[in-house]
Amino acid sequence: MITSIFSKSKPINFVIVAIAISIVFIIVNYPVVAPEFQANVILKTFFKYTLVLFFVFVFDFIISKNFLSKKNSYALMTFGLLFFMFPKSLLFSDIIIANLFILFSLRRLISLHSKINIKKKLFDAAFWIGVASLFYFWSILFFIAVLAALIYFYQNDFKNIIIPFVALITVAILYVVFNIITTDTFLGNENYLQPMSFDFSVYNDLGKVISLTIFYTLFVWILFYYIRTISDKPKKLRPSYNLIIVYAIIALVLAVISDNKSGAEEFFIFVPFALLMANFLEVVSEKWFKEALISLIILAPIVDLVL
Repeated sequence: MITSIFSKSKPINFVIVAIAISIVFIIVNYPVVAPEFQANVILKTFFKYTLVLFFVFVFDFIISKNFLSKKNSYALMTFGLLFFMFPKSLLFSDIIIANLFILFSLRRLISLHSKINIKKKLFDAAFWIGVASLFYFWSILFFIAVLAALIYFYQNDFKNIIIPFVALITVAILYVVFNIITTDTFLGNENYLQPMSFDFSVYNDLGKVISLTIFYTLFVWILFYYIRTISDKPKKLRPSYNLIIVYAIIALVLAVISDNKSGAEEFFIFVPFALLMANFLEVVSEKWFKEALISLIILAPIVDLVL
């Protein structure tokens, strides 16, 4: 039933997902806002809520603009459901903002297939990743995706190689200038360099273990399926699909090494997971199997709450 609703791309589907995410957002953020019912707290929370909805809008736009899936809303549906699985991803503004800038970067990289304004797009992609790293340091790993794009779209021009690095240097210069003006120091953010963490003790809970097992099993499974079928994609769009694979692997690594082991780190995997799931659901002919996969995602947070 759920997959039937989202089997076609309709404006109402965006509204349904937006309402669902809004409900999760309110449930998760209400305990934070309620004890300190102050104007600045409410404004910050509302700003965070606006960012989340804007993120969903940009994500949906990128999919339709670059033909990353057929004319359906499976990616949008999956993306919305993942917030139910990992509601704490709606708590941390820095992670939300970092992911938004990474999404901007991905948009520029995917559009490279048009072979138009390659230098500008490479600069923009690297620039947005640099900005994202100011909010969440390990976002810098997505710079690897820019280097991968250079391999896929390389045109015998040395400038193409140095442009992404110039973009990062530009971000660094702007950051230093901003700090000098505002704080009279070169580096105002002492916590910019974040450590790696492989401490998963926070997940020593049966409900969370089951939820994460479902999530990562599905993710790895559809990722390998996606890689195996990449040759069936249109030749013109194949480099864009390869970039999504690179993006997915980077997101997985980032989630593993992140020092924020709260469930919010999984936000980095939402976009590739949703794209991969959409492409998988498109080729599955058995309706019952589609419903079973989506039911697993829905049941995961319920199991986490019950156990």
